[in-house]
Amino acid sequence: MTPRATIADVARVAGVHPGTASRALNRKTEGQVNTETAGRVRAAAKQLGYIPNSIARGLRTSSSMTIGVIIPDLTNPIFPPIVRGIDSHLAPHGYSAVIVNTDGSDATERLVFESLVQRQVDGFIFATGHSGHSIAGEAYERGIRAVMVNRDSRGVPFPAAVGDDAHGIRQSVEHLHQLGHRRIAHIAGPPTFSTSQVRAEAFVAACADLRIQGEVFRAPAYSVEAGQTVMDAVLEQSGFPATAVVAGNDLLALGVYHSLRMHGLRCPDDVSVIGFNDMPFAGDFQPPMTTVRTPHFELGVESARLLLNQIENSVLTALRVVLPVDLIVRASTGPAAENIAFS
Repeated sequence: MTPRATIADVARVAGVHPGTASRALNRKTEGQVNTETAGRVRAAAKQLGYIPNSIARGLRTSSSMTIGVIIPDLTNPIFPPIVRGIDSHLAPHGYSAVIVNTDGSDATERLVFESLVQRQVDGFIFATGHSGHSIAGEAYERGIRAVMVNRDSRGVPFPAAVGDDAHGIRQSVEHLHQLGHRRIAHIAGPPTFSTSQVRAEAFVAACADLRIQGEVFRAPAYSVEAGQTVMDAVLEQSGFPATAVVAGNDLLALGVYHSLRMHGLRCPDDVSVIGFNDMPFAGDFQPPMTTVRTPHFELGVESARLLLNQIENSVLTALRVVLPVDLIVRASTGPAAENIAFS
């Protein structure tokens, strides 16, 4: 087996002192080395296949070189690309992500959080934000470095990387308005999630601006089952004859599809449907789903960047990075239908 290249090997090939090579390959100290020398060191490291020893570096800097990433539901298709984005930014800087799943349980989140604190992770990325997020508040009070991703935790001033959800909902309502829809239902996610609140508020505002009838219906979870149950109630009990539905996410929208089929209605001939997130295979549904595309991979990258900035600067700063979203129009939206038969 070929011996692993060391920093001394890199320094020898680059013709510099090992200390210079170490500074050139450390993001925090690379500015102390002139550009030509730093380039020569990086080329030598690449030639030798040099991989920094994270354990040794951690001993020198009192750092574990690990980041705790707390996810509410790994089966939700939006979270794997977020995790990939996080890892893509951490790995080149010598950090590893420890991914834990809470299944939406606050009690489980507390257990895994304390476990990761005991393992001395250097910081946290929370994808579990909601109003009254006790773990985020506790982490802030204890001076633990953390960042929110996709959702924020209102009232806790951690940095956050989120999508421009309000703009995505406005695009959705405007698209339906252009198609002639004047009665639109919004199936929102749980009210404790910041994403649910932002999207529901944006829906109400857009409907008011466009002077169309809009009604918000709350789902207890971001799931297919919840979407179907709520849409069943819209069709059977609400008395609100919607010609279109803007769902809080793609899973809820898929539940709407199921409900429409069970009631003998067609999408988009009878009811148009818009989702949110553009999860994998949304374009393969029948019909292909019109939805708001959120840059989940990029959200992961930004959250990791924000956290490493905290770690390297040793300062907790509140910063909100909002990434743009886009409405992807497919076949689940069409001209408004008239005289739909509701139960």
